[in-house]
Amino acid sequence: MIILGSTGSIGVNTLAIAERFNLNVDVLVAGKNIALLNEQIKLHKPRTVVVSEYEDCKDVHHDNVLCGEEAILEAIEGSNSSLVVNALVGFLGLRPTLKAIECGKRVALANKESLVAAGAFVDTSKIQPIDSEHFGLWYLLQDRAISSMTITASGGAFRDWDLRDLQNATLEDTQKHPNWSMGQKITIDSATMVNKMFELLEARWLFGEGRYDAIIETKSLIHALVNFKDGSTTAHIANASMQLPISYAIMNKVDEQILEPVDLVRAGSLEFRAIDVRRYPIWQIKEELLKNPKRGVVINAANEAAIKKFIAGKNGFLDISSDILKAYEKFQDEPNSIEDVFTIDKEVRTFVQGI
Repeated sequence: MIILGSTGSIGVNTLAIAERFNLNVDVLVAGKNIALLNEQIKLHKPRTVVVSEYEDCKDVHHDNVLCGEEAILEAIEGSNSSLVVNALVGFLGLRPTLKAIECGKRVALANKESLVAAGAFVDTSKIQPIDSEHFGLWYLLQDRAISSMTITASGGAFRDWDLRDLQNATLEDTQKHPNWSMGQKITIDSATMVNKMFELLEARWLFGEGRYDAIIETKSLIHALVNFKDGSTTAHIANASMQLPISYAIMNKVDEQILEPVDLVRAGSLEFRAIDVRRYPIWQIKEELLKNPKRGVVINAANEAAIKKFIAGKNGFLDISSDILKAYEKFQDEPNSIEDVFTIDKEVRTFVQGI
């Protein structure tokens, strides 16, 4: 397989599954964590390695090291592997997804932005989702009439904060996720609820038109629910580990235990909450965005630009959602082609940078 983002949490878990089932790893793509990358190279012996920066090439313990975005595409095209695990963060992951599908490869997708920004132009029949929420929906779907589908959210770092304190939230505060440790951007996205908005858009492209919603489940034991027209609901319950969806995405079929089963007695109780627009302002455009999912490119570009400003100390936490909403109001046109996606992306970023 080809693993894009090998040193992130998805990549590390994917390599754990590869080691467990003795699966071949042909290409590793990583960012700046060269020490971990070298450990992965020693264990998995990939044919090709790609890093983001040229200056890091000399420190990589491999004879075939490439660098940069174009090198990722070249590595995908030049590999005989039939599976690409795309765990890159951000809009950067879109071109590799398109290239993999163009080359006839399956994509185990953890890069939300590929579908959020360009779902209308991606062949989703070639995609197996790795996100636990979409995996949960896929796992539950059966031949019965469906009323709606629901995914769950943790609520992020500020789910229990007094609303008056949000205007003073810092970058460090956003990283204090209540349930687990993730990368910087996705943890910010969790705090704003943008991450869950993205996942609803992904579900729309993966499973088609329908009713989609999200609720907060504070222990992150329930990942998805399917509500049937007969009035019954089925929930996917599992301990939080990406290794289960990764295993299915890689091998299609899993016949042995991957996770420890959930001990409901030990869990004691589950708590559910509505997603409040006062705490998560982005939620006010959820229904409109799901009706016009092509406009996800606007939300994604605005979010990445606003987060960049927030990390640089140029705006506050609440300004992230505010900037996204301003961009969504300004950019009304939907993309009609993949070229339009890249054009709108640039225009939105420029606009948000100037706010």
